[in-house]
Amino acid sequence: MIRQISVLGTGTMGRGIAYLAVVAGYDAVLFDVDSAALDAAKASIESLLRKAVEKGKLKDGDAADAGARLQLVPELEPAVSGADLIIEAVPEIAELKIDLFAQADLFCGVDTILASNTSSISITQLASNVERRDRFVGMHFFNPPHVMKLIEIVRGERTSDATVDQVRAVAEKMGKTPIVVRDSPGFATSRLGVAIGLEAIRMLEEGVAEAEDIDRAMELGYNHPMGPLRLTDLVGLDVRLGIAEYLAATLGPRFDPPQLLRDKVAEGKLGKKTGEGFYRWPSD
Repeated sequence: MIRQISVLGTGTMGRGIAYLAVVAGYDAVLFDVDSAALDAAKASIESLLRKAVEKGKLKDGDAADAGARLQLVPELEPAVSGADLIIEAVPEIAELKIDLFAQADLFCGVDTILASNTSSISITQLASNVERRDRFVGMHFFNPPHVMKLIEIVRGERTSDATVDQVRAVAEKMGKTPIVVRDSPGFATSRLGVAIGLEAIRMLEEGVAEAEDIDRAMELGYNHPMGPLRLTDLVGLDVRLGIAEYLAATLGPRFDPPQLLRDKVAEGKLGKKTGEGFYRWPSD
């Protein structure tokens, strides 16, 4: 039974996942070696709890209880030693994730499930240096985690049915709708999303239409809640470039990144987080 969830990483995804965990009634441990990053994540989670109360989604007492279930830990061993489920949410660098899981595998209990929030990297590859490969799974949340309803559960070559069932139950308790896919490059969501996003960038590069009109075409013509260029700005152009390069290497040249995407990343125009990508974003 899952009681404690340890989240590794305090970026947008990590803090969002920790928020979902405490609101769902789990004890959550948030890990980062950077104490300032932990403090910032705590402030962000507290802000989300306050907004949930203001919007009537949580009662004051429930928000206070959720906040009390959050623990911040700057060392890996105490962060994972009591975990029933570990969810990794560090940058999309395979070597970084593999090393972190290898360390966590040494410190956690024999029944602990290891899950990665990766959006594209092979789950089987990430499990290569751990013993419990039957208890290793992909658990791909979407940005922002507290809003987006989908969780993509990715089954590696040795992931057991019991592991899939347990993380599916966690996803549903968090109020999400899970889908289960096999371990294929880009899984289902990233492969589809990146394909649309890259084509939108090519259209902008070729002068087919302005960014706003390309996005409006998908929003109004296909009922997408957000256009692919604005979504790329929110995800991060650097993140999208990394995924595209990985998919190009594994699936072929149809995923080759457009030169416009490469140029913007080289210029530091990474989207909302830097104030400019395909759009300009206000500082607030």
